[in-house]
Amino acid sequence: MDTLTSGSLEGMKKEDLMDQVKEQIAIANAQEILTKMTEKCFKKCIDKPGSSLGNSEQKCIAMCMDRYMDSWNIVSKSYTNRLQRERHRM
Repeated sequence: MDTLTSGSLEGMKKEDLMDQVKEQIAIANAQEILTKMTEKCFKKCIDKPGSSLGNSEQKCIAMCMDRYMDSWNIVSKSYTNRLQRERHRM
């Protein structure tokens, strides 16, 4: 019985560890997306940095961020679908 209990505890620890790793990966991905989106949209929309954003700059940044997230979501879904198809083939 001790073996069963310790085995299930080890399994729980592994699951907890995997959950923590997945969470850290998700956070790192979100940070990377935000950083890349900020860099790309700043380069595209801001000609001369100043103390405030003009109306056209604000609109440009909002549209750029929306397009970037839409594109990222499409690529992410396509990649996930491809991985799932490849797993089913095995």
